[in-house]
Amino acid sequence: MDHIRVQEADFDINAEYQAMREDNREDGAIVFFVGQVREMNQGSEVTGLYLEHYPAMTEKSLQGIVEQARERWPALNRIRLIHRVGQLHISDQIVFVAVSSSHRETAFEACHFIMDFLKNRAPFWKKETIESGDRWVEALQKDKDALKKW
Repeated sequence: MDHIRVQEADFDINAEYQAMREDNREDGAIVFFVGQVREMNQGSEVTGLYLEHYPAMTEKSLQGIVEQARERWPALNRIRLIHRVGQLHISDQIVFVAVSSSHRETAFEACHFIMDFLKNRAPFWKKETIESGDRWVEALQKDKDALKKW
């Protein structure tokens, strides 16, 4: 029941949510997160974001993160993970993570876990465009610290 995609094209939140619900009578909870490009980061105005990746490495990494979530929360049913790459603009959607389970606690925790691990372990390289030019974005300490709770 895992659906993992890396793509340049945008995604339709409603279509992804409906896919989580379709013929799903056993789950009482669906939790999802959508990340988007924001206009400010680390004190600078951002005008664009470019995400690079190595397809085989990225797909293996994302599958591994989903497998870890399933090991921690065996009650998970469906997982959908979409991550965009390429040139993105302010307010563009970057990532969609959805999980379903019979109970909300499991769904909330697993969604949070997947996002924390995506931020830290998925091999995406982010380059922001700011007024002074382009800069590569490093992982923040707060993101690294988030892994400690897991």
